[in-house]
Amino acid sequence: MPAQLTGAPVESGAAGPAEPDLGHHGDAEATPGLVDLAVNVRRAPMPDWLADPLTAALGGLAAYPDPGPARAAVAARHGRPPEEVLLTAGAAEGFVLIARALRDARRPVVVHPQFTEPEAALRAAGHAVDRLVLDPADDFRLDPARVPADADLVLVGNPTNPTSVLHPAGALAALARPGRVLVVDEAFADTTLAPGVDGEPESLAARRDLPGLVVVRSLTKTWGLAGLRVGYLLGEAPLLARLAAAQPLWAVSTPALAAATACASPVAVAAERLVAAELAAHREHLVARLSGLPGVRVVGRPASAFVLVHRPGAAVLRERLRERGWAVRRGDTFPGLGPDWLRIAVRDPATTDAFVDALAEILEA
Repeated sequence: MPAQLTGAPVESGAAGPAEPDLGHHGDAEATPGLVDLAVNVRRAPMPDWLADPLTAALGGLAAYPDPGPARAAVAARHGRPPEEVLLTAGAAEGFVLIARALRDARRPVVVHPQFTEPEAALRAAGHAVDRLVLDPADDFRLDPARVPADADLVLVGNPTNPTSVLHPAGALAALARPGRVLVVDEAFADTTLAPGVDGEPESLAARRDLPGLVVVRSLTKTWGLAGLRVGYLLGEAPLLARLAAAQPLWAVSTPALAAATACASPVAVAAERLVAAELAAHREHLVARLSGLPGVRVVGRPASAFVLVHRPGAAVLRERLRERGWAVRRGDTFPGLGPDWLRIAVRDPATTDAFVDALAEILEA
């Protein structure tokens, strides 16, 4: 079955299948007392190179935030001038700015399954959104030819949450064209690794030759900064200026700016690659253990901090896991999936083994 293009969802009260809850996120699953495999934020002691600037920033809270140094640091990391960087209060704010600033978009298309906030932000801003739904039988592969030629705003994740698929950079670059804004959500790009590649494989963050490209980045995942709210957009200066005009004054706090500066440093980038290598080993262990369970299918080749699995009756399994103290992410809130899907965060091998043992006992009961 090829990727499917669908129009606006069925309105409440109309005939048709239930519409996924775009506002549901993994943090709603990770209630206190449960082992959290639902949220894709790495939990590890904060390194000194990050903790020290954050602590020092607290002494400057009487002054309004100055994004200049952080903007320059992020720009240097990605080989861009500072005017091609827009700092945001997390990647989620970036989607809101795109939706509000580009109200003149005539045909927005969101590639699903993916993080639901981009579509939610578009709909909240009054856009009618088309969905390009990729096929699990084809490992959620993206064929650029399936994106309508008249789509003037296209949003796609890479690597994609929740599928953990890493699309080839060439396939994404093929979507860029004059008159179109191409938004690539790279919130998990720093979790990826490939043999023989020094940096982030398939990233478009340094590409300045693609018209209308906006790359969305987050510092939340690898460095455990979900509560700080910090991310940034990369793209052409005039386009980012349009997005900045929709942003509140001083949207990014002084501590968040300190974190952005620290995480763009060569020390941080080197540490990030080591974390990605460790994550890859832990992910292989999780996939191997899951693949040994009856009826559990890991789709494709996961490339990020989570894996997506299919198992008939997964909605019941999720409840049974909660009873045993484990939280995993439900799949039915993602367009293109349903109640037979679960997203599982990659953790250390000991945690993985305990989880898979609990899941195996449930399946055998």
